[in-house]
Amino acid sequence: MVAHGLAPAGRLIVQPASDTGRVQPLDGALVGLASMNDRIFLRDLRIETVIGIYDWERAIRQTVSFDFEFPADIRQAARTDNIADTLDYKSVAKTVIAFVEASHYGLVETLAEEVARLILREFSLPWVKIVLNKPGAVRGSRDVGVMIERSRIDFGL
Repeated sequence: MVAHGLAPAGRLIVQPASDTGRVQPLDGALVGLASMNDRIFLRDLRIETVIGIYDWERAIRQTVSFDFEFPADIRQAARTDNIADTLDYKSVAKTVIAFVEASHYGLVETLAEEVARLILREFSLPWVKIVLNKPGAVRGSRDVGVMIERSRIDFGL
C-alpha cells in the first residue's frame, strides 16, 4: 500500500499504486494532477426557508446564505466553450433553491448535511464544500453558521 494525498475532508487517501506508479484516490482519479486543483464556486446564494429551534422561528421564513466549492477539471470546457463539458452551476443553484425553500429543519447543521447529500447524489461530484450562514441568529453578530466538506463516501454513494 502507498499513502499520499489528502481527500477534501482531510482524510488520508490510501490506495495501492497503479501500474504507472501514481497513487489513486478512491474515486479513481489521479492525485496531484493540475486539474484536481480546479474549482467551481458559487457564493452568497440566498434562500428563504423555515430554519430554527424556537417556536417563533418555526412560524416564519428566514434567509440563509450558502457558499459552495466544487471540484472540477475545466480544461475540456475551456477548449470547447460548451456548458455540457462542465458543472452547470445554474442547475446546482436551482436544485438547492428548490430543496431549501421546501425544507423545515431546526438546525443549520442538518440543513448543510442534507444539501451536501443532495448535491453529491444529483451531480455525481466526488466532494463538496459548503458554508451555510444564518444572518442575525446571534445578537451583535453579522451571522453564524457551519462549514462542512463531504464526499460521496460519507453518504455511501
